[in-house]
Amino acid sequence: MAEVDHKKTYKENAIQYEKMIAREDYQRNLLRAIEGISSLNAKTVIDLGSGTGRIARLVASQVKRVVALDISFPMLEVARDKLTNQKSLNSITAVADHRQIPLGRQSVDLVISGWSVCYLVDWYRSTWKTELKTAFSEMKRILRPDSKIILIETQGTGFEEPRPPEHLLEYFKYLGDLGFAFRWIRTDYEFADVAEAKELAGAFFGEEMREKIAIHSWKYLPECTGIWWSTISEFKI
Repeated sequence: MAEVDHKKTYKENAIQYEKMIAREDYQRNLLRAIEGISSLNAKTVIDLGSGTGRIARLVASQVKRVVALDISFPMLEVARDKLTNQKSLNSITAVADHRQIPLGRQSVDLVISGWSVCYLVDWYRSTWKTELKTAFSEMKRILRPDSKIILIETQGTGFEEPRPPEHLLEYFKYLGDLGFAFRWIRTDYEFADVAEAKELAGAFFGEEMREKIAIHSWKYLPECTGIWWSTISEFKI
């Protein structure tokens, strides 16, 4: 079965993607998990690989400034509109690659990257460690001493216990080797009904997910999410 082309999704279907993630984490576990790792108060935070700005919107009311960066301009257009609508006057959006972050040295208090760094593995399978080292070196460059990196990645959608994708297992092990701590949480989706779940989740996760939702009659789609974090002083890059 053909995989969904996420590059195409991010370029051409940002609005539909936003409709899906607006249903995600309906129990509000993600912000509590982030706050348990790092204080947000008065910090300058980078939402790296921001997409339509889900992390930026979560933290905007608590931070001094949030900068939403992504390689997809259409995704950032949605992020900018959403941040404007919630009156987040301390937010900035800009097109940028993880491996070339347009910010000065030691200018940031916290980097959060949600469901994004994994694409340096997925899209560069023969050189992924080199790509990661470049990205992590950039993160380390822009962070102030004793600041933190928080990475958020999938541990399996459609599962109640972690079932991470096989092609990312080596990446997740590598994060441990670099000194990242780890925990997982649930970030389940709540859709209006099964039909909406099939439409929105199926468009992003593919036909197999659409069939699974139909079999289980899922209005509530389970999802496991991993969180990795490291203080710069403990980061082994």
